[in-house]
Amino acid sequence: MTRPTSEASLTGVVPPVCTPLTPEHEVDVGSLVRLVDHLAGAGVDGLFVLGSSSEAAYLPDRHRRTVVETVVAHVAGQLPVLAGAIDMATPRVRDHVDAVTAAGADAVVVTAPFYTRTHPAEIVTHFRTLAAASPVPVFAYDLPVSVHTKLPADLLLGLAAEGALAGVKDSSGDEGAFRELLLAARARTDITGFRVLTGAELTVDAALAMGADGVVPGLGNVDPEGYVRLYTACRAGDWDRARAEQERLCALFRMTGVGAPSRMGGSSSALGAFKAALHLRGVIACPATAVPQVQLSPEEVGEVGKYLAAAGLL
Repeated sequence: MTRPTSEASLTGVVPPVCTPLTPEHEVDVGSLVRLVDHLAGAGVDGLFVLGSSSEAAYLPDRHRRTVVETVVAHVAGQLPVLAGAIDMATPRVRDHVDAVTAAGADAVVVTAPFYTRTHPAEIVTHFRTLAAASPVPVFAYDLPVSVHTKLPADLLLGLAAEGALAGVKDSSGDEGAFRELLLAARARTDITGFRVLTGAELTVDAALAMGADGVVPGLGNVDPEGYVRLYTACRAGDWDRARAEQERLCALFRMTGVGAPSRMGGSSSALGAFKAALHLRGVIACPATAVPQVQLSPEEVGEVGKYLAAAGLL
């Protein structure tokens, strides 16, 4: 049965899909399709392409277009597809919104502007402008580690009340602010259907207990079944089972540090580990990450394999 793709359906487990590459650093379409099947077969509730775990910052526009077109065509409406439209400022982001919605994305995910030092009034104008131009719902992406701006609850909820934002993916790591956002959203009578999704893989049980609507876990590429079990246990109120699943996933997440900080940055290590794990599990053909990221060594890939085996995934 085809699932609805309105903003009201964007809850649950929505993995940020990795972008498989060939050794020549082109998009590996066959591996991308297998990855989508791997995620859909696990029972996820949606897919988020062209986010951080997709290496969107490294992909030229033609690769971004290939990713969105491939995923949208392959899921054929069976799952909602959110697409990142991430760039430095409003005119460039609007071009990305046009491109991903023309390709069939069901919603777009947008950060605050970056590179320039931006005032909150300019951030509000940014989101209002994009919402007015977008034919699909707009989700804010709260990612201060990358854009150097934390999106405050009053800004997000003011835009939600106007109808400019359908929700937020919170990757801020600020659990206190996350809770304040949930409490403030609950208290507003002028907002309905505003979705709050956590991007924190390690505290999903806590986020759902606070009232979050779902999770966007990078590690969900590797173990989507684990996050579906975790979400299901939380929604059933089985907190003992949820805690056990969360702790298993926390142990698996340690794979993301196999190369950092001695040889590479944390992002290179984490994305390299996700891709190495997908390669070891037979999902993608090549574990290459985009230039200029440092590639994992054979020894580091072996360490990733040990984490997979300990988690029961090999």
